[in-house]
Amino acid sequence: MKHLTPRQLVPIGITLALAASTIGGCGRSDTPTATPESEDAGSSGISDEAPTGVIDVWTEGADGAELPQMFAKFTEKYPDVEMQLTEIPNTEFKSKVTAAITGGTTPDLMFVMSEDAPALLASGAFEPIPEGLVNEDDFYEAIWSSAVRDNVAYGVPWYNYANFTYFRSDLMEEAGLSVPTTWDETVEVARGLKEAGVEYPIALAVAWDQYSGIQLGALSAANGGSLMNKDHTEWTIDTPQNVEALEWWAGLIDEGLASPDGPAFLDTVAWSTNGTNAVLWDSGPWFFSWFRDANGEGWTDEHMTIAENPVAPTGKTASNTGGGVWMVPSDAKNAEGGWKFAQWMSEKDQQVEWYKIFSNMPALKAAWDDPVFDDNPVAEAVKKSLETGYPRPPVPTWPEVGDMIGKQMERVVRDGISPADALAEAQKQAESIGTGD
Repeated sequence: MKHLTPRQLVPIGITLALAASTIGGCGRSDTPTATPESEDAGSSGISDEAPTGVIDVWTEGADGAELPQMFAKFTEKYPDVEMQLTEIPNTEFKSKVTAAITGGTTPDLMFVMSEDAPALLASGAFEPIPEGLVNEDDFYEAIWSSAVRDNVAYGVPWYNYANFTYFRSDLMEEAGLSVPTTWDETVEVARGLKEAGVEYPIALAVAWDQYSGIQLGALSAANGGSLMNKDHTEWTIDTPQNVEALEWWAGLIDEGLASPDGPAFLDTVAWSTNGTNAVLWDSGPWFFSWFRDANGEGWTDEHMTIAENPVAPTGKTASNTGGGVWMVPSDAKNAEGGWKFAQWMSEKDQQVEWYKIFSNMPALKAAWDDPVFDDNPVAEAVKKSLETGYPRPPVPTWPEVGDMIGKQMERVVRDGISPADALAEAQKQAESIGTGD
């Protein structure tokens, strides 16, 4: 089960155009937002003129599916703008962007998943955020840092998330069990659920790729370890803390408390709805609404409980974090328009509106004060988990290294390789791959 955003839903590539409105005045942006080279640059070095012309936007994965709703609001405010959207499956995104960079055919703005930003930034083909466009302190560090290279920020955060654990509370109650708060308690609960007839009590990230690898990263962080050193210059995959974390994780599968074969990302809702799984470890907040959509209003409240990931023997917990950012290519034809849309999307009203549309959590701290998040268990769980979040290593080679770690984890589960030997091999290969910087 992949614990990311709905990016794994592979959309059909489409191109949309929202025609500029013919009513209303031109208007002006509330905050100046152009590149320092603009003749109309204000005191901050960016233009205070309203955006105009075509803004060509590419998005990665399914997150762009509902963007036309936001485009309509943007063009209502700025009627001299025409928004054009190309939605690209995440499996094709990096190759298409690379080809566009080489061919000089990049768009004006790209939405990039946080895990893919470091690799794209290594190309040197993107513009830094213009001075004064947004304030770093207004956003969560985990998402801001995902698009920083050599201490220069290139991405305006769009949304942020942190994972937590879902429990089929109705099945647990039937078995006389309560929500666990520690790793050891989780094992005992899983055994009780197994005895009560739940085939695979715990759903883990068993895609055997970087999503398995980063789930190990969160477990390692809870156990006092990390996949990299603090300044992200060296891999630290084979430490004792990481070996212990993998021993615990793999032990769940070895004991039959989790399956090595699923659920796949898109099977997650079905497996937990039918009771094949009852504990979704370190899973994304979007699943809450997906369960509701699949089973009807009120089903999630009646059948599921959510909580922070249970704590390790260290007394600590950690969860995966992620999200996405807006980035402008260096050869964008309408870079100013792209930056202005990115800035507009980062404002409180739009952050809240996008949550209402797509259930993506705000990257802007101030947006969390909106009443829509009051008495909201998902928002509460995400906010708590952000405090102990473990972001993906922000280096260009993470996808390659992460996939390799996932394959080594599979060797432990399927081939009987010891966790220590598997991570020693992963460390060796990671050192050979490097960090890409």
